[in-house]
Amino acid sequence: MNVSVRREKIRAMLQVKPFVSLDELTQAFPEVSSMTLRRDIEFFENQGDAIKVRGGARSMKFITTSMEDSFTARLNENVSAKERIVAKACEIIDPGRSIFFDSGTTMLTLAREIPDERVTITTTGPNVALELIKKHRPIVNIVGGMLNRDNISVVGNQALGCIDEINIDVAFIAPSGFSEGGVTCGNYTECELKKMVIKKARRVVLLLDVSKLDKILPYTVCGLDMIDIIITDSDLPSIITQEAKKNGTQIILA
Repeated sequence: MNVSVRREKIRAMLQVKPFVSLDELTQAFPEVSSMTLRRDIEFFENQGDAIKVRGGARSMKFITTSMEDSFTARLNENVSAKERIVAKACEIIDPGRSIFFDSGTTMLTLAREIPDERVTITTTGPNVALELIKKHRPIVNIVGGMLNRDNISVVGNQALGCIDEINIDVAFIAPSGFSEGGVTCGNYTECELKKMVIKKARRVVLLLDVSKLDKILPYTVCGLDMIDIIITDSDLPSIITQEAKKNGTQIILA
């Protein structure tokens, strides 16, 4: 069996199964070495059809649904709230720091409004990076990897590797969903990346407009105990404010 035929068979497996294990592939292709099959998995990851995980591959068909409205639609929603939130966020940005900007429409607003100071900003949003380089002083890094069309964000193992190599003083995170249970999102690979950013950051700042409240998506990014500051445009439910107080999370009302 030649390479193209084998990979078409693997592609068909990824279309019907959320997870394809290396053991399954070994059984399906006994004449092929496990190292070659691992290279096949890497091929499909580079094609955007799968992500390599321990013991096999996860099919992107089953994990890429963001469960959010389109980026263009969100861009024109809650504009005033985003601007107020971003104004407060700008007060936290000090010159000379290493900062992370999440992807999303709120981050695009933040990129437009930040002072033109000498800071190093790493982002997963290509459009956020393009907005940032309109200024003269920030140093702008964009992680490499696979582009998620839903959120215009870079995700995947390559992106995780980029984040793993940097230090982050302040991480600005924009949630897809938020409740007393914490931050959630609808994309598995984006969730994994946000988790790594939060783990590496010295301070985590959540930029939360109230349209994200009580919106619970499939993948949990973190609980309130991992968030240092929440900047929001309206009073939060008492159950959240109580949980925030218990965890030492500061709430700033914009």
